[in-house]
Amino acid sequence: MTTQKIDIAGKLAGFTEQWAPRRIARVNDYEVKVAKVRGEFVWHTHEDTDELFLVVAGTLTIRLRDGDVVLGPGEMYVVPRGAEHCPSADEEAHILLFEPSGTVNTGTAGGERTRDPVDA
Repeated sequence: MTTQKIDIAGKLAGFTEQWAPRRIARVNDYEVKVAKVRGEFVWHTHEDTDELFLVVAGTLTIRLRDGDVVLGPGEMYVVPRGAEHCPSADEEAHILLFEPSGTVNTGTAGGERTRDPVDA
């Protein structure tokens, strides 16, 4: 990681793969990641941690069992630990995630969409 300023848009411009988080910084035991997303992810839970979503571009819907949260650019939402959720975007959205190092992107669901973050 670097001690230089980070150009979030530039990091997002460096890849095209959907639902494949890229690590752009570390903050203590946490990772800051960016991702491009389109379509529906998988319903999953993070039993031991909250998960912060910040929308950089586009619109992200976080489906929860008791209602949806729709986020636009500059808006964020923290999914509480243990809350089952399913991120979704009708059109490509760019997001920033903040979560503890080692957090699995598919939580308890696992499956083919599970990805280890790579450095951007």
